[in-house]
This record gives sequence, C-alpha cells and structure tokens, in this order.
Amino acid sequence: MRTLNVRRVLLSIGAPILALLVAFALTSLVLAALGDPVRDVWITMLSKPKPRQITNIVNGAIVLYLSAIAVAVGFRMNLFNIGVDGQYRVGSFAAALFAGQAWLPGLLNVLVTIVVAMVAGGLWASIAAYLKVTRGVSEVISTIMLNAIATGVVSWLLLKVAVRTAGSNAIGTKVIPESSQLEGFKLIPGATNRVYSLLILAVVVGFLYWFVLGKTRFGFDLRATGASETAAVASGVKVKRMVMTSMIASGALAGLVGMPLLFGQDHSYGTTFQAGLGFAGIGIALLGRNNAIGIAFAALLWSYLDTQANGLQIRAGVAPELVYIIQGIILFAVVIAYEGVRRLDIRLEQQKVARELAARRSPAREGAPA
Repeated sequence: MRTLNVRRVLLSIGAPILALLVAFALTSLVLAALGDPVRDVWITMLSKPKPRQITNIVNGAIVLYLSAIAVAVGFRMNLFNIGVDGQYRVGSFAAALFAGQAWLPGLLNVLVTIVVAMVAGGLWASIAAYLKVTRGVSEVISTIMLNAIATGVVSWLLLKVAVRTAGSNAIGTKVIPESSQLEGFKLIPGATNRVYSLLILAVVVGFLYWFVLGKTRFGFDLRATGASETAAVASGVKVKRMVMTSMIASGALAGLVGMPLLFGQDHSYGTTFQAGLGFAGIGIALLGRNNAIGIAFAALLWSYLDTQANGLQIRAGVAPELVYIIQGIILFAVVIAYEGVRRLDIRLEQQKVARELAARRSPAREGAPA
C-alpha cells in the first residue's frame, strides 16, 4: 500500500512538470516560427520578480484562487459551471452597491457585504440550477448565456447608479467608506504595495473546501453523485437537491471573487473592474486537479505568468498577449499529461495484480499431486 501511494504521488508530481516542459518546448517552437527572440522571451518570463511584482503575483493569485475554488465545487459534482464570470460580476456589483451606502460601520460593513456578494452570486447561479433540475437544460449552455445576460444587466444597472470619476471617462458605484477600505498586509520585504487583507478569506475558503468535500457526509454525497448518479440514488442521495445545492454553493463562492479587489484596490465597481476572472478559474481548477493545495500552486503560476508578461514588449519586443498562448498550451499539456498518467497508473496496477495472482497460483500448483 505504501509503495502504491508513493507511486501515485510521484506520478501526480510528474504530470504537471511534464506539462510545463511540453509548454516550454511548444511555445519556443511558436516563437521561433514567428521569428521572435526565444531567448529574450524566456529571460524576461523567468527573471526574478521585484518585491512589488511579487506582491502583485500574490494578490492576483488570491483572486484567481477564489475563482478556481468556485469552479472546482461544480467540477467535483461533475457540473460544468461556466458561469463563474457572470456570477462574480453580479456578486461584485451587488456588494459594491451595498458597501457604498455606508449603512454599517467599518469591519461590520465588510463582513455583511461579503454575505451580500455570496447571496447575489448564489441567486444568479440558482437560475441555471433550476433549469437543469426542472427542464434538463445543460448547465454549460445556461451558464454561458447567463454570463452574457449578467454583463448586460450589470452594465445597464451601473449606468443607473453610476458616479463619474473626476477627469476620467470611467464610471462606477459610490466609493466605499474609508473605514471599510482594507489597507492590506506588509508581507513582502522591500515592496511598496501590500498584500490584500482578504488573503484571510481565500485561506478560509480553501480550508472549508477541503474539509467539507473531504471530511463530511455532504462532501461524500456530492462526490458520489458526481461519480455516478445511479449509485448515489441507490444509496439514498436526492440528486436534484444535490445539483441545486452544489450549483448555488459554486455561485456563492463565485460572488467572493471580486471582494479582494473591492476592499483592497478599487473600492468601487465600475468599468475598470477586472474582467475574465471566471474563465481563468476554469483553467486553474483543471491545472490544480480540483485540489485545494494544487489550485493554490496553479493560481500562483497563472498570476506569475500574467505579471511577468508585462515586461515582454519592452524587454523582448513581443506582445504581452503571448502569455495567453503559454497558458493555453499549459492547459492542453496538463490535460494530456494527466490522462497519460491515469492510464499509466491503471496499467501498473493491473500488472501488480497480475503478478500477485501469479504468485498465489504457483504455490498451489507446487502442492498439487503429480
């Protein structure tokens, strides 16, 4: 058993390393084919980040981690919640609108706003969940459509409540009061900027994700339903209720994605609020194998690539959008590598069982009468 666990750990570590090497090689081939300076690109991408950049990497990873955890909850249930992007927009807008009214003092305003964001995100996700359990509509189709609807609805509502920034064309909700703006932690020596205070939120969410899905009856039922609905029904699990609960939980977590940005950076929701976080979460959840620790490393890698890409145009004369090619190749390579590792693990397990069976038969044959 111990040998089996060691083998699986080595295979699990080997898969992402292999994927990164493949991504490195393929990206280099693309750069060489286009006549771009391969060496300069990798020197820029792999150069040591400055303290300020390290802080940006950590901050980016915090947001991406929350997004990936929201996606992973659905994945563990075999639900493809492609709507995290729309759910986080709705949650962030509702939260910014509430927090900007300053109805509550300081930290209490922050805590209640987080609840508001979760409720808004969960309610938006419940639309797709309801359509799936009552009409059999694929959550992939409904959540993609709801992303577009969320973008339009939030933009329309933003125009209704917008406050224009002086000297800028940007518009946004009311700025949250200073007493609710979180200063952040001075964690990186030499950095002039700070790590988001809601790093704590990401840690708590990650722990709860690990504990609830891995250590509770609800988590077991969720994973069992994702593995086989027929087996889940046979064991007494109400599948429709589990689908609704899982999708709403995923949406509620999606509502948290914008909270570090709202309280630690932007202090309002507007046209400059960061977009695309929900789609990035899908890739990070896949890269991290829906594991709380694996997702953390994947989020750091993703954020590292995003941050390092800022210097590509200046140092290497290459568009920073190259990072999208790298991220895409990493995802393809990871999916292929994990599938290869899975098949190799099955083959090794079959060979082990065959050897054990052969070893058991041999003594029996030796003891048989001539």
